[in-house]
Amino acid sequence: MVKWSFSGLKDFVNCPRQYNEVKVKQNYTKGVTEQMRYGTEVHKALEEYVRDGKPLPDFYARFKKTVDALKEIPGEQYVEYKMALREDKTPCDFSAPDYWVRGIVDLMIIDGDTAFVTDYKTGSAKYADPKQLRLMALMTFAHFPEVKHVKGALVFLLNNGFVTEDYSRAKADSYWARFAPDLARLKLATDTDVWTPNPTPLCGWCPVTACQFHKER
Repeated sequence: MVKWSFSGLKDFVNCPRQYNEVKVKQNYTKGVTEQMRYGTEVHKALEEYVRDGKPLPDFYARFKKTVDALKEIPGEQYVEYKMALREDKTPCDFSAPDYWVRGIVDLMIIDGDTAFVTDYKTGSAKYADPKQLRLMALMTFAHFPEVKHVKGALVFLLNNGFVTEDYSRAKADSYWARFAPDLARLKLATDTDVWTPNPTPLCGWCPVTACQFHKER
């Protein structure tokens, strides 16, 4: 069984060679950029603001109006909520040894049979990828049997932009099918230990300096 997450599967699709060297073999480590550090700090500040009522630092006050609108959605709030599924798609603890896939929702609000699933983004909306919302919706359906509908949103904090998706429990099988091709490729690479590099203009920023496509070679 190959364990995965949305970010891990995305890394594999972007470049199987880098995924293997960084995540599987751990021969290389991705550096923490200023953008990544900023994103982590913003997520932490919003987590503490929504869950604990801790005031936002002045330099994050610009996000208050957007987050306050989300907080006003009626229902039970779950902040930085961890979910995991076994391979048979049944729910399990996030740290269970037999987990198959897992992820964390920045903010989830459940009101009756509807869940609102939100993921904060500190980057550009130009490359929005709603597949992350699809996976979170599927895990929500598994963990909360009463939920029939999920309204998902990628919230781009810097420009107050939203990318929204609606999901229905009745269509869960079709949502899972969207992940099947990439998961099949990941399993094949794992079974055969063949991790084909995918050269792109981003190769110069890749930590796998031994790759034949690295910019410095």
